[in-house]
Amino acid sequence: MEPIHYLIIGLVVFGSACIQGSIGFGLGMITAPVLALLRPDLLPAALLLLATLISFTAFLRERHDVDWRLVGWGVLGRLPGIAVGTLAVVFLPNAGLSILLGLTVLGGVAFSLVGWAPEARGRNMVIASGVSGIFGTATSIGGPPIALVLRSLEPSAVRSTMSAYFTLGSILSLTGLTFGGQVRTEHLLAAASLLPFMLAGLWLSNLVIRRADRKVLYRIAVGASILGAVLVIGEAAAAMLVR
Repeated sequence: MEPIHYLIIGLVVFGSACIQGSIGFGLGMITAPVLALLRPDLLPAALLLLATLISFTAFLRERHDVDWRLVGWGVLGRLPGIAVGTLAVVFLPNAGLSILLGLTVLGGVAFSLVGWAPEARGRNMVIASGVSGIFGTATSIGGPPIALVLRSLEPSAVRSTMSAYFTLGSILSLTGLTFGGQVRTEHLLAAASLLPFMLAGLWLSNLVIRRADRKVLYRIAVGASILGAVLVIGEAAAAMLVR
């Protein structure tokens, strides 16, 4: 990885991890578009590796409020989605994957703005997890559908259940990508090199969450996600037109 690209991506991982530690999302939706612009070859595996670690860290912190019944339904629903997502990574061209990623980010923003909250029950979790499995495996962004289903729970249960689900779900997605030949040594090395930035961002979030306005952080995360998604879609569309 070129030093300037490494520094830019590292700073984005640092900032997005800090935001995720403060408001519950940010790592994937902010970092994925930057990777798609600078190092598309690292997606989705390298970011999924970081997502697994950040989810596991959150799970260890708030594991006592996990709704394991919903997690079980979620894992069951994610499996077919992983198969579809893996096929998308294997067969879609880079430009197609970039457009899919950009649309996923914009869809995630839309989900986060929706006030509707479906009941947190098994059937809804299976459906949401199927969608999450497809987009989470193909683009590393699978949080919005699950967040929509779980938002009716108590805040502590939402955070802990999501962290447990995404720890297991990300591991399953990485397993599917491994079988599809989409997890390589370069992904492992890139994730390892970016890990210090993520850990530093998580540490900073412990200070930010007590002092910063969560609404301001939310607006920053949404704005950065939209900007990144539009740039990715524009670049991919331009590349397709040139061909």
